[in-house]
Amino acid sequence: MSASAASASVRDPVNARILAVSEDQLAGFQEDPFAEIAARSGVPLPDVLARLRAMLEAGTIRRIRQTLLANQLAPGALVAWRLPGDRLDEAFRFLSREDPCSGHVVVRTTDADLPGAAFRLWTTLKVPAGFSLRKHAGWLAEQIGAEEFRLMPAKRLFALGVGHVRRQGLAPGTRVDAPVRTDPLELQRLSHEEWAVLRVLKKEFAPEEIRPDPWRARAAAAGLDYDMFVATARAFERRGLLGRFSTFLEHVKPTADGTRITRYNALFHWRVPEGQEIDAGIEVARHVIVTHCYWREAGPEFGNVNLMAVVHGTEKATVLAHKAAIDDHLREAGVRILYTNVFWGGRSEIKPSEIDPVAYGDWLRSRGLDPEAMRPEPNERYGTA
Repeated sequence: MSASAASASVRDPVNARILAVSEDQLAGFQEDPFAEIAARSGVPLPDVLARLRAMLEAGTIRRIRQTLLANQLAPGALVAWRLPGDRLDEAFRFLSREDPCSGHVVVRTTDADLPGAAFRLWTTLKVPAGFSLRKHAGWLAEQIGAEEFRLMPAKRLFALGVGHVRRQGLAPGTRVDAPVRTDPLELQRLSHEEWAVLRVLKKEFAPEEIRPDPWRARAAAAGLDYDMFVATARAFERRGLLGRFSTFLEHVKPTADGTRITRYNALFHWRVPEGQEIDAGIEVARHVIVTHCYWREAGPEFGNVNLMAVVHGTEKATVLAHKAAIDDHLREAGVRILYTNVFWGGRSEIKPSEIDPVAYGDWLRSRGLDPEAMRPEPNERYGTA
């Protein structure tokens, strides 16, 4: 089957079988990821390759790449920005197109005038290790005309994934039996040689790279010994630095054939009593519908919430039904909900944040900024600025 003949629609049943695996089921490092997708989906490898190429070229899949657990490699935070209304569109454009460190850029609203509703623009932000997240955010605030911003670094990660296709049709309350594992987030340092391997791993795949044994050509192009490359990648996996090999679909925007994978992107907020944050996060993350779940301290602007989760769906009522099921489960588990709210996502752009210190230094210099001036101050703390 040629790429031109392969269907590029997520509604195609063969593509759905492929995507149900390729979105978020390939954890860690896969030496031959496309062969693994074929084995798990039951679709012959030539068809997998052709259909993935077709979906990538058509824009059904927006990117294919090895993801990293970047919270282990770079300082990061969720950022809420308060802007004058007439600055919102330009700020969105700047952060999504001009800033390599801003990942998810989302305009959010609430159904009621509750704490934090004035913070319309939400982003994820990471800077390479050895640089200041606060200084970078402060520089961004000047560029976009932000009146205020709130940095909310993750204190604990409970869930991180995508898998929109396999989550379609889940009944509210569907959850796994076993509690999720959660570990403290600690930054790890990489050697020069390790960064050389990581740069090869994290690069997005072009359509022509979708072929059997894809890492061998990449390692050769970078001048790396293949056995060393594989050994280093497996060491990254053991150290907990790799997420998954994934094909990413658009969250809300329609694909080339007009299909929307999801229509509603909800950021759920809860405030739970001090000391119950980890127990609550573990219980929320058991719900299969949840793609992201973190312990973050949001501060008084957001009702002092300390637990956040993201859920996607095609119908608002269904998303709210999932929220109600999670709330009920938390109460059954003995977790008190002191406050809760929902921030709905609208316009959004999603891209990886640049965590390579060499690339970041080059970008700073291209903007007329001195990399040394962007180093953190002693005992720097995150917070409102």
